[in-house]
Amino acid sequence: MPGRQWISTALSLHAMCLLVLIGLAPHVHAGQAAVAMPDRYSATAAEVIIRSGGNAVDAAVAAAFVLAVTYPEAGNIGGGGFMLSYMGGEAAFLDFRERAPLAAHRDMYLDEAGDFIQAKALSGGLASGVPGTVRGLRAAHQRYGSLPWKTLLQPAIELADRGFAVDPGLAAMAREKIRETAGQTNFADTFAKLANSDTFAQPALARTLRKIADDPEDFYRGDIAHQIVAEMKRSGGIITLADLAGYRALWRTPLQYYWQGHQILTAPPPSSGGLALLQLLGIMDFARPLFKNVPHNSPRYVHLLAEIEKRVFADRAEYLGDTDFVDVPVGRLLDPQYLMRQATALKPAAISDAGSTGPGLEPHQTTHFSILDTAGNAVALTYTLNWEFGSGVVVGGAGFLMNNEMDDFSAKTGVPNKFGVIGNDNNAIAPGKRMLSSMTPTIFVRDGKTALVIGTPGGSTIFTSVFQVILNIYDYGMPLQAAVDATRFHHQLPDAYLIRHDQREIPPATASALATMGYTLEANSWGNLGDIQAIMQSGGVVQAASDSRGRGTADVFGH
Repeated sequence: MPGRQWISTALSLHAMCLLVLIGLAPHVHAGQAAVAMPDRYSATAAEVIIRSGGNAVDAAVAAAFVLAVTYPEAGNIGGGGFMLSYMGGEAAFLDFRERAPLAAHRDMYLDEAGDFIQAKALSGGLASGVPGTVRGLRAAHQRYGSLPWKTLLQPAIELADRGFAVDPGLAAMAREKIRETAGQTNFADTFAKLANSDTFAQPALARTLRKIADDPEDFYRGDIAHQIVAEMKRSGGIITLADLAGYRALWRTPLQYYWQGHQILTAPPPSSGGLALLQLLGIMDFARPLFKNVPHNSPRYVHLLAEIEKRVFADRAEYLGDTDFVDVPVGRLLDPQYLMRQATALKPAAISDAGSTGPGLEPHQTTHFSILDTAGNAVALTYTLNWEFGSGVVVGGAGFLMNNEMDDFSAKTGVPNKFGVIGNDNNAIAPGKRMLSSMTPTIFVRDGKTALVIGTPGGSTIFTSVFQVILNIYDYGMPLQAAVDATRFHHQLPDAYLIRHDQREIPPATASALATMGYTLEANSWGNLGDIQAIMQSGGVVQAASDSRGRGTADVFGH
């Protein structure tokens, strides 16, 4: 405990120093606020902004830019994402997902024989979609922000200028990316020091952030835009000035669902995550008799979750895509009669074969954070470069990484992407189209007040991880931190009999029982099944939890 107290004191002192640096004075609020963030720098920045009178969106903007500096494997200005907010009782969803360039086409990653060449969708300039983060954060600020835009970028600028302490895990990831992209990208030119030093300063990125602070449109129409296009030409990419100028962040209506006395707000398409989460919860409700007296994470529990999850993944593969291009049958997929029919098909003691778990209707790296301000406003923001450090392409002279989100399209029907996810023409590549995502920023509201703010990175494991934590809280009554830290499992198609799990040891009896049923247990190959960041408010008490699997931190403050 003394160690934790020292860390808390040190961070508080750092926060006060940051207040002075960015020209803000401490401001005392009534009520409690909370942050659950993927690293301590973003947590400090968000807390400072709220303590200085900013709201949840102000804090989210500041934290997102800080993560572009200190969490470069996923935090970004060269990627995109989703922001779900509940501000002054208004629910809103901001889609700043990347788009396919105008020169993109359906078969751009296929060779002459029609085979998918995945490397082209993962490394180099051709892997990048048109980034949306800067326009997205600006749109959020224009609608809800209360502090000046330039003020919100100052913490990120300071950290880029002065440097930050490099986490050993981050350094290891950078070394691996250097190895993977050797001779393919310019990643090592910028990030070799990150891989081999205790501190890491980024003067080129600081200059870029100053330009964005002065004029965010510079990223899409000015000097930064020209730097991006020049880098695309050098690295084989196809993003043009017209692509950048034409990008728009879109306000969409969040999906809403009522569950156990809560109004659930979550991500609509082009995320599959929100719809999938609601399907998981809905099928679970109709299947509750099968879960009666079933211990948490017992073999039967894990099997029943797998039975539910495989059906949801079948629907994802068949029906989901960008609603600006395809008609997604959201209402039919959430219809109670349909969910009940899916629940009655579950096999409580045997594995359903792949042929019986098709779509049911008739004819790595990402980061998330959660914020609650003292007025009860909430933000759940998930954004991404896709895999660690995105495409590995650093924009020359600008110091930031580009995404490799084009791999989230279905480059060929029925062929899995890097996350093992399959799809069809609904998620095929088309100019200007947004690739399907699994990101699932989610807010629970009860009696008009924020009750839960939650989300995670993790590719196709995102919504199954959020689903399990929700069950841990509301079905098994776990305290928030225990609910977040509990062992998680994941099951999807086409891995009909394979269950992935986090890196923690599975009890031998559980593993043996699942093997007897026909499952193969395998540690998740791309990490620990997420990095949940959650805030919960109940009975006037606020809790915040940052997943112990990551390097994040959570704090409750106020009064």
